[in-house]
Amino acid sequence: MNILPSLSRLKLSPPPLTTTATTTSFPITHFPISLKPTNFSLSATLDTRESLPPAQEQFSDYDEDETYGEVSRIIGSRALENGRGMEYLIEWKDEHAPTWVPSDYIANDVVSEYETPWWTAAKKADDAALKQLIESSDGRDIDAVDQDGRTALLFVSGLGSEQCVQLLAEAGANVNHRDNNGGLTALHMAAGYVKPGVAKILIDFGADPEIEDDRGRTPLQLAAEILKVTPQLQFARRLGLENVMRVLEGAIYEYAEVEEIFERRGKGENVEYLVKWKDGSDNEWVKGRFVAEDLVKDFEAGLEYAVAECVVDRREGEGGGTEYLVKWADIEEATWEPQENVDPDLINHFEEGNKQQIAETS
Repeated sequence: MNILPSLSRLKLSPPPLTTTATTTSFPITHFPISLKPTNFSLSATLDTRESLPPAQEQFSDYDEDETYGEVSRIIGSRALENGRGMEYLIEWKDEHAPTWVPSDYIANDVVSEYETPWWTAAKKADDAALKQLIESSDGRDIDAVDQDGRTALLFVSGLGSEQCVQLLAEAGANVNHRDNNGGLTALHMAAGYVKPGVAKILIDFGADPEIEDDRGRTPLQLAAEILKVTPQLQFARRLGLENVMRVLEGAIYEYAEVEEIFERRGKGENVEYLVKWKDGSDNEWVKGRFVAEDLVKDFEAGLEYAVAECVVDRREGEGGGTEYLVKWADIEEATWEPQENVDPDLINHFEEGNKQQIAETS
């Protein structure tokens, strides 16, 4: 079969995937627990094509039956759905319009010339180089993937480069992308490689701390699993893992408000409380540090809870503090309570009512 000169820099059929300098595997084996590839191949959270500039939609896809001129250069890239590979926007030396071509059809040297600077910068956590590439006009997909479906964000998260993580996240990188070599997210990388600062940045940019990997572990569970097998003498590593867990736990419980505490278990730093959430979620055991101090004090003092309907009066207490007469939903008689025991919203409602009444009578 004769190969036309015009296709001299394109491959006529997809070859088997091979490892090149641009797809060096990240050293996952440094984890103290097994993170070997599985047989699963799960989708990324977002379709990376959605992040492409609308103008690129005018370009056509590669047609094996059509004749193309010689490749001039790559002027754009996009990751395939599910992180299965890459496509590149080819600029031709003839008058043919730019065309999206699967990477398997493009000569390795052409892809390498375009991709090597990006992956070198990512794997060296070189924020200056990444910034320059992001700001260039090369049409690069910020969520470009290597052969394992990993993005630059996953690499720099594992390396602990807060500058690079911030840079990529600000550029619109998908912080919830899952690779195809275990279903790991950037948060899993930060947790596994003990990078609490990176975990905090990722969460600030919307990373979901409850996404599971292919083994069903959230980043928090992964960190806990690693902590469990980390020797007691490795103080710095254990402290780092505890800091990562604290960041992740804080994100999980950040917006949940506890209404009531039912039970307690554990001691010291390990104490947990069985809580009832105000949003109606199922009762859950929560680390003591994430429960409001006033609720903990009331629970430890053995105080009972009641539902307040409104504040009906105010007075100065014997000790000089303000007290409010509270009407309860489940208690017949109203009781005088110190200000710290009364919901601030009820107090504000009472005070506003008093102001309105004074205004009407004056």
